[in-house]
Amino acid sequence: MYEIRHQSKGIVSHGVSTCAGCALELIVRKVTEVLGENTIVVIPPGCAASFAGVGNRTALKIPGFLCNLENSAAFAAGIRAALNIKENYKTTVLVLAGDGATVDIGIQSLSGAIERNDKILYICYDNEAYMNTGIQRSGSTPMYASTTTTPKGKTRDRKDILQIAIAHKIPYAASASVHNIRDLQRKILKAMKTEGTSLIHIQSPCPTGWGYDPSKTIEMARLAVQTGCWILYEYEGGKTTINYKPKKLRPLKEYLNMQDRFKNLSEQQIEELQTRVIKRFSEITGESPEVKIN
Repeated sequence: MYEIRHQSKGIVSHGVSTCAGCALELIVRKVTEVLGENTIVVIPPGCAASFAGVGNRTALKIPGFLCNLENSAAFAAGIRAALNIKENYKTTVLVLAGDGATVDIGIQSLSGAIERNDKILYICYDNEAYMNTGIQRSGSTPMYASTTTTPKGKTRDRKDILQIAIAHKIPYAASASVHNIRDLQRKILKAMKTEGTSLIHIQSPCPTGWGYDPSKTIEMARLAVQTGCWILYEYEGGKTTINYKPKKLRPLKEYLNMQDRFKNLSEQQIEELQTRVIKRFSEITGESPEVKIN
């Protein structure tokens, strides 16, 4: 059991230009509370660029910079190597990247960092599309979700970045949700203490891109977990631990109906997605779940 002892508040400024209801702001605040000021952050282009700032203005009180979309993990590995040469093993090197910069454009540098086992903490905040540049589909966009480049719905299933990392035999990987901050911060602390590469995959609901009331972000994140769309688990030392396993899953339709990006789905498509959710939930947890009937 890990206890959150060190919390450093005030690292993120009070005013940040994120969209109303954006889960990313909460993620950054709660992550930096755990990591503290002895942290260097690498941020590729994306929604998190609003924290890196423009010119001489920034929203963070820790050193960091904007890299390119394709090389976040490579930049972080270089910083880690420089710190090691100086025998500084205490400073945390953090990557804060979106799903496009992780599962698509940046996956080669992330794969290399994991293979070398560079001691970096890589966080993927996943809002399930390229939200910063116009809501285009990414490799992490769910099947049948409407985006500006898939207006009739994406026809491919999403990539599973955690399972890709686990296939690399990564020392520590975990999924997290903003609806359970205690679980999120516990995993951040574990990742911080890991000797080697760690990856935290955090769902970041996006009211702008998903099409829901900005006041419903935490409810949306909770429902994603309760329906089995977002499974909370961690992989450590070759062992997978399920952090939350509901006795019965809530119907996927409840989750889909709250979002405009799924408003044109047919009943047949909803049933197909429900089947896919149950199948993946069974594969990850090792159990076949029941679905609540309202």
